[in-house]
Amino acid sequence: MHDKPVFLTPEGRAKLEAELKHLREVRRPEVAERIRAAKEFGDTVDNAEYEEAKNEQAFVEGRILTIEKMLSHAVAITADHQDHDSVRLGSCVTVTTEEGETECYTIVGSAEADPRSGKISNESPVGRALLGKRIGDVVEVNIPAGSLRLRISAIN
Repeated sequence: MHDKPVFLTPEGRAKLEAELKHLREVRRPEVAERIRAAKEFGDTVDNAEYEEAKNEQAFVEGRILTIEKMLSHAVAITADHQDHDSVRLGSCVTVTTEEGETECYTIVGSAEADPRSGKISNESPVGRALLGKRIGDVVEVNIPAGSLRLRISAIN
């Protein structure tokens, strides 16, 4: 079974690479030092500091593996400056709700999604509904609170 591609903008890739570097060069040595210091207290059985450091080590190593795998399957999202006809990965989409409220979303891969910053995943219900649509199109999205109708007013 093939791993699915991880869609990343250049900024998203750089952010993951920076996190990976920090984990390898800063966090990993810090945790190793904490484990070494905790062992100096004697027996590792019933040693809370040792257990906590080992748990943190497992987290750090797991995150390193996750980021390495994501980067190895990364597919670049490039801004295609000639085509703003339809919504695609990397598009900045302005939509209007039925109530007249305007929202702006950037469609990114799930690894970069941050709804508070207006970055929504291409796999989210709203992101999936917007992909391939054009200015003026109305999409209806089923969300936990009911149904949401959005009209696309701009694509950048």
